[in-house]
Amino acid sequence: MYTADLCDAHHDVRVLEPRFRDHGKRRSFHGRVRTLLVQDDNTLVRAQLELPGNGDVLVVDGGGSERCALVGGNLGKLAEKNGWSGIVVHGCVRDAHELATCDVGIKALGTHPRKSGKTGAGNEAVTVSFAGVTIAPGEWLYADDDGILVSTRPLHAEAT
Repeated sequence: MYTADLCDAHHDVRVLEPRFRDHGKRRSFHGRVRTLLVQDDNTLVRAQLELPGNGDVLVVDGGGSERCALVGGNLGKLAEKNGWSGIVVHGCVRDAHELATCDVGIKALGTHPRKSGKTGAGNEAVTVSFAGVTIAPGEWLYADDDGILVSTRPLHAEAT
């Protein structure tokens, strides 16, 4: 099930602008969306990834910040351990060499060596908007080498 095929079959999907690079071992992933809105602080990211992922995708709207990383090697390993399908970061990641070994999909705008702050500021389970798309908690996200798309319903069950 490729995003290009899903776009051809489902004209109502929303496609994110192509700004994201792959960082995890898994290049193709999908799952129900959980969202975070944070700014230069990954405390809530860690808290979410400590929960059972159940094949979900964590969408982190970091405002597109290039001041620090919101996900690093330790969080990549935590996501893999707890059964997350993937993470999409509208911001940066670090420890790229470690993330490349994590069996989880990770897409982000880029890399940055600086770690984030730890104040706990941010919001969980909110609608976020970036890369030309609005994403709500509970929607479905599909990602592969061609890009990222979002749907209000699961499409993989309909794929043949």
